[in-house]
Amino acid sequence: MLWSLIKILIFVAMVAALTFGATFLMDTGEQVRIAVASTEFTLSPVAAVVLMLLLLLSAWLLFKAAGLLLATLKFLNGDETAVSRYFSRGRERKGFEALAQGMMALASGEGRVAMAKAARAERYLGRPDLTSLLTAQAAELAGDRAKAAETYKTMLTDERTKFAGVRGLLSQRLADGDTETAMALAEKAFALKPRHTEVQDTLLRLQASDENWSGARKTLAAKLKTGDLPRDVHKRRDAVLAVSEAMDAMSANKTELADALVNDANRMAPGLVPSAAMAARVAIRAGKPRQATKLLKRAWELNPHPELAAAYAEIAPDETAAARIKRFEALIKPKPNHVESRLLMAELFIAAEDFPAARKALGDLYETAATARSLTIMAAVEKGEGSDDAIVRAWLAKAVTASRGPQWTCGNCNNIHAAWVPVCDNCGAFDALSWVEPPQSEIALTNSAEMLPLIVGAIEDKSAEPAPEDDVIVPEVVDITPSDETGDPAEPNRASA
Repeated sequence: MLWSLIKILIFVAMVAALTFGATFLMDTGEQVRIAVASTEFTLSPVAAVVLMLLLLLSAWLLFKAAGLLLATLKFLNGDETAVSRYFSRGRERKGFEALAQGMMALASGEGRVAMAKAARAERYLGRPDLTSLLTAQAAELAGDRAKAAETYKTMLTDERTKFAGVRGLLSQRLADGDTETAMALAEKAFALKPRHTEVQDTLLRLQASDENWSGARKTLAAKLKTGDLPRDVHKRRDAVLAVSEAMDAMSANKTELADALVNDANRMAPGLVPSAAMAARVAIRAGKPRQATKLLKRAWELNPHPELAAAYAEIAPDETAAARIKRFEALIKPKPNHVESRLLMAELFIAAEDFPAARKALGDLYETAATARSLTIMAAVEKGEGSDDAIVRAWLAKAVTASRGPQWTCGNCNNIHAAWVPVCDNCGAFDALSWVEPPQSEIALTNSAEMLPLIVGAIEDKSAEPAPEDDVIVPEVVDITPSDETGDPAEPNRASA
């Protein structure tokens, strides 16, 4: 509102100034005489001013006409002018419109339409840095992988599209299973953009699959440097790579290098079972049992595992059963109620033939952690205490269909491994193995249950007297269903066929 009022006041002031100027010129009474050759013109002051303005306007129009003529001549000569820019703007508008339509077609899953729009956009724009990627992705969507590969290779010649071209070829080689070429492309992409997270992960996975542990450690360090990896995760994965490199060095009889690598791995991840067990064995070999004990106790506190117990037993291999029990009590002291600690002590008491202590150490694990191991330990306890063979066979029969317990299981595909490996043998995932109980297979359980009569019958046949040749031995079927609702195993009912 205020600005509108100001503009009106300015307009009124200008009109007043012009009126005052015209009145002033008219009141002077003077005349302007202009002589051209032999002709003389007499004009009033106002007419002279108007004539001067008309002359200036004519001169301006003349210059504009001359400029238009010059621009036309340049246009005909092929030079860039306002006329050419006008037509260029039209082509650019059509090109960007086709590019936008191609991107929408690509997002909609219409590969052929996207390829046609990309070609149209390239024809109008002449900008391969904008249209090549659309063409390549549209070709892949349409199933024309050859066209896509050709376009990606063309993109390598332009610095603006080089990385996208390498990444596209890398994706194709990975899909084809050509890991050797994919490795070279991943290294090239990493050199172009070392901070690119996807390229880092791809290169790390390929290097780990190729057992290039030192190269993978460098890639992991670069990933930490860019801030894409938490420091604790970096330590864990670097330890996995270090212990893997140590295993290879040990296989190649490079003992010193292996010892240094495994100690470095254990320092970074004390709870990593393979590195802790290897580091303890290095200390045992060097005659440092106290150091080995310290390493294993710390690892057990973080992650109890049978491999750690095996390494702990190697510290004093010739000790008596009683001495071993006493020494292992110090190992499990931080976590005495852990399932692995209780199973371990139960096994040690069984080895010492102290079956009541073994039963006490096992507790109710046959119910709360009913695995093949806990049920087999229970069968050994029953056997050691002199229970009837039918009870022992019942526990063994339950162990057949029970879970195998914790195993090295891939968290990505649930594949089970007999021993720890840095890369899953099934899906190729890096550092995906965990000591957990894998999912049970219903098919495997059914087949095992069908075999129970034969297994139990075979156990009894071994203790039975030889039957006459004319008689036919029929395996004994054992009913392992608990007699009460608590789940405690009762004495099995025998049913002979």
